[in-house]
Amino acid sequence: MTSQPAKKLLILPGDGIGPEVMQEVRHIIAWLEAKRGLSFAITEDLVGGASLAQYGEPIRDDVIEQARAADAVLFGSVGDPRWNHVGFEKRPELAILKLRQELALFANLRPAKVFDALVDASTLKPDVVRGLDIMIVRETVGGIYFGNPRGIETLADGSKRGINTEVYTTSEIERVARVAFDLARKRSNRVCSVEKCNVMESGLLWKEVVTDLHAREYADVELTHMLADNCAMQLVRNPRQFDVLVTGNLFGDLLSDLASMLTGSLGMLPSATLGAADSAGKCPALYEPIHGSAPDIAGQGIANPIAQILSFAMLLRYSFDYQAEAQLIEEAVAAVLANGLRTADIMSEGKTRVSTSEMGAAIVNELDKAQA
Repeated sequence: MTSQPAKKLLILPGDGIGPEVMQEVRHIIAWLEAKRGLSFAITEDLVGGASLAQYGEPIRDDVIEQARAADAVLFGSVGDPRWNHVGFEKRPELAILKLRQELALFANLRPAKVFDALVDASTLKPDVVRGLDIMIVRETVGGIYFGNPRGIETLADGSKRGINTEVYTTSEIERVARVAFDLARKRSNRVCSVEKCNVMESGLLWKEVVTDLHAREYADVELTHMLADNCAMQLVRNPRQFDVLVTGNLFGDLLSDLASMLTGSLGMLPSATLGAADSAGKCPALYEPIHGSAPDIAGQGIANPIAQILSFAMLLRYSFDYQAEAQLIEEAVAAVLANGLRTADIMSEGKTRVSTSEMGAAIVNELDKAQA
């Protein structure tokens, strides 16, 4: 077992259940250092409501600079109803949006995979979701969430009008499509590009750019196109028809949450958001579970830590190229589920309900078995 150079990791637990589930990742990091010879130089800081309480803002410039300096960022969750009264520019959720924007994290990877042991946890029939393994690639720094003009204006008659603008350029579309095509080559070699070209000019451009890029550089990958509303229907009707989906910010937000529920629980699914590599080959990246901060269950020890743990496994795979360790963690999670252990969100009859910390400990125990 050869000792590896320390990887710089910034941990941002955030709000609600974020610190609880992140603690279970800490145990896995300790295991990797003790049993696999890996080394992590870890810094930790506040974001979201926790940062608002301490510093009066959802994310400080210093935290953004720490994120730039890190090899990867592991994010928990943000959001706290105690801050519902603050203005739009101070809301806790601004922390994640600002990190994505400042680090130019343009490609969000959201896998939706059904573990064999959780087939019955989905609200869809088992024969529809069994074996499901899809990847949604969502553009995250463009589109309607960042386009201008935007805002709320008062009209001459005293009424108000809210404005958001859907904007995409050729380069923005090409770079996220490349991520999707490259991923597909390592999977089942199929990409479905999703937009609304029938009613939106930005969607028409999206389709044209993806089609042109495919012809120039990725003709070996099977490419199909689908309207976003039809894609939502197809994800419920026959989700296994998809391998990699690539789409814009708004549609990706909606479709990835829809796909997540095919697996049975938001508490099961990780995500990665990647930027472009610099001249030295360093690629900025942030990893987070797709569930929210769940303030209603925070502090009760019942949150599911698996999405946070699997987000860390994605970090090991995509940012650090620790493929074997990532697979060990994923297999440990599968083994724990196969043994019938369940947190409250995925509990079913005949299974054993465990707490957040008990689930984390069980996963570490499976890692010990695999290492023996």
